[in-house]
Amino acid sequence: MVSFQETDENVTFFDQLGSDHPGPVVFMNTFHVSPAEVEEFLAAWTADGEFMKKQPGYISTQLHRGIGGSTTFVNVAMWESVTDMRKAVSQPEFQASMANYPPSATASPHLFEKVSVEGICGS
Repeated sequence: MVSFQETDENVTFFDQLGSDHPGPVVFMNTFHVSPAEVEEFLAAWTADGEFMKKQPGYISTQLHRGIGGSTTFVNVAMWESVTDMRKAVSQPEFQASMANYPPSATASPHLFEKVSVEGICGS
């Protein structure tokens, strides 16, 4: 089963899920897993990804892996709203899937919004 570590010590992921933030959000989740359990992790993540693709408000996701033999993964997903994501992660099927992750897996989930910085990144 995956264990969780907060990304931000001031605002928990569950606090974020409880918000009524308007508009789209970017979900980022950093995973760490032992080298021996990478395949088990990928199988669990793939099953969760298939589930999420079917949920209302889901836009897209990408999984990234650190290079050079790293066993750190970053999931970057887009959702139409916090409400949509909250409904998806609250589903009993998704909650039960946490048991499919290998014992070494840790996750650090957090929600973000796009920031516009004039002249560097647009809106």
